[in-house]
Amino acid sequence: MTAKQVQEVLGARVLVGSEHLDQEVKTACGSDLMSDVLAFSKDHSVLLTGLCNPQVIRTAEMLDIVCIIFVRGKKVDGTILDMARERGIIVMETGHRMFSSCGMLYRAGLTGGEI
Repeated sequence: MTAKQVQEVLGARVLVGSEHLDQEVKTACGSDLMSDVLAFSKDHSVLLTGLCNPQVIRTAEMLDIVCIIFVRGKKVDGTILDMARERGIIVMETGHRMFSSCGMLYRAGLTGGEI
């Protein structure tokens, strides 16, 4: 699945990185706890979160996360968007809750990968 397909499934709005929407994503991870993301996320994944702070970008960079999707209509500030832009990370937002977003992506064929 591509990041563009993820956007379409969720009806998400791209905030940063529209030029990278052709990137492949292999898995997804939904969490507000970055320690869980560090433990369970895989390369080339999508991170769904409601946590709006710079640590999300730093975690995504460490794990080669392709795309961050802020759920529940959370609004991120310019600092976070600038950090993502500098690192080539796609940032989107959706009004869907995390559970619904994860379910929609799973139904579309994106899995969480092996534990």
